Amino acid sequence: MAKPVILAVDDDPGVLRAVERDLRDRYARDYRILRADSGDSALEALRRLSLRAQPVALLLVDQRMPGMSGVELLERAREWFPETKRVLLTAYADTTAAIAAINDARLDYYLLKPWDPPSERLYPVLDDLLADWQRTYHPPFEGLRVVGNRWSPDSYAVRDFLERNLVPYRWHDIASRPGAELVERARADPTRLPLVVFPDGTLLQEPGRRELAERAGLRTAAERPFYDLIVVGAGPAGLAAAVYGSSEGLRTLLVEAQAPGGQAGTSARIENYLGFPDGLSGRQLTERATAQARRLGAEMLASQVTAIRADDTYRLVTLDDGTELSCHVLLLTVGLDWRTLDVPGIAELTGRGVYYGSSMVQARECSGEDVYIVGGGNSAGQAALAFADNGATTVLLVRGTSLDASMSRYLIDQIEARDSITVRYCTTVVGASGSDHLESLELADARTGERETVPAGRLFLFIGAVPQTDWIGGLVRTDPRGFLLTGPDLAGDDGLPPEWPLERPPLLLETSVPGVFAAGDVRLGSVKRVASGVGEGAMAVQLVHEYLKSVR
Repeated sequence: MAKPVILAVDDDPGVLRAVERDLRDRYARDYRILRADSGDSALEALRRLSLRAQPVALLLVDQRMPGMSGVELLERAREWFPETKRVLLTAYADTTAAIAAINDARLDYYLLKPWDPPSERLYPVLDDLLADWQRTYHPPFEGLRVVGNRWSPDSYAVRDFLERNLVPYRWHDIASRPGAELVERARADPTRLPLVVFPDGTLLQEPGRRELAERAGLRTAAERPFYDLIVVGAGPAGLAAAVYGSSEGLRTLLVEAQAPGGQAGTSARIENYLGFPDGLSGRQLTERATAQARRLGAEMLASQVTAIRADDTYRLVTLDDGTELSCHVLLLTVGLDWRTLDVPGIAELTGRGVYYGSSMVQARECSGEDVYIVGGGNSAGQAALAFADNGATTVLLVRGTSLDASMSRYLIDQIEARDSITVRYCTTVVGASGSDHLESLELADARTGERETVPAGRLFLFIGAVPQTDWIGGLVRTDPRGFLLTGPDLAGDDGLPPEWPLERPPLLLETSVPGVFAAGDVRLGSVKRVASGVGEGAMAVQLVHEYLKSVR
């Protein structure tokens, strides 16, 4: 943590050097001593310190300075640092102004020049003031700060990316005073939001995903051009493969475009995962798995794979910056994406009150609000409980007549026990409306055909997931829905896939291209559970070893 600042301000170079010397002699071990030779330069220094969220413990300011008096400077500084101790250096002739400033500028003390000897006339006063400041001082937040519009899809995308990548940040709505003040101090364009302010005071406005990842400290460039194993997708299956691959000596690279954890990483609570009797959140699972993979030597890359191809015995991936990496074995664990709801108003309001999936970002913000959730699966149930735990009144809209066929019993029991959760069966959303954000929903009863319009500020959709495999470009075979075919699902009449180049059949998780494997939700026939994804990721590494033995 940066040392708190003591700032000395005087337009007389000799006096300023003397003040700085005495301050350093006494306080340099615990405080950062800065100086400024005018009110304007002091304000600029304070602006930069405020932008970097660095604490200022004390201002020691001369009263008589050209352009801006000491009292005027202290009054303006109070806007940015209201808790900072303020001391005025003044000549005897200015004591009246100093006394008046005790009320007007909330001056804490004034010192007459000269202050020699400092051991008697300077340090006792400053010691008391600094001790008082330390008693009420709370260390500032040292992570990123994000300013944006609450209902902006771009602002939501930045927050969701940081949250899911475990990057600490603090959110400020532009409509709030802290948000507006931060934009003003940053001298940023308020029409170009979101604004991201980094701990060193540098800025990004309207950042792209890759630019944000680089500046947030995520790795976006690979360390080497070739790997034994490249895993595309960092859901439970991909994370497990990275852990087992790296632990077994394979040079392993894990590439993820959005955030580690996949859909499981957004779960508020996973209570049926083996070995965690009290359950754990998707964030906890993701944090532990990524730390484990890195500790065992896996390299993790925040980048997007845009294409894959095969070249003799090598498998190659192209990243979104044009870089091409090669490997012996490629494992596809790209997971699924949420199915979209095609009814009037939904597309226009997505990111403006309508969301696919959810995260703790929204759960914390929805306290006291009415929240609607569409879906009857475990993800919808976990989200309903998370919103209820954070003080929201939640309505779960289910197309069927019960939850028994689609949701785990433990979730159903908890939902039924919550007074703040209402389940409406045989109900669908047929329309959404609002100006700049969601304001109402039109619901339909499947039994009666009746429709009603209800006020709503938030709608979260969990209506199933679909594979996003178009980018693979037909290199490996899929079923008509886009799920990757592996092992026995590839077999032709002779037991081998069409155009299969080897005498042996594909291994259990091997695709139609030798050396390209698939695991997790994107694979046809997989069980859509966290534990099964982890199991397939671990099993894939064993099959990778079998494949490598066969080609060496």
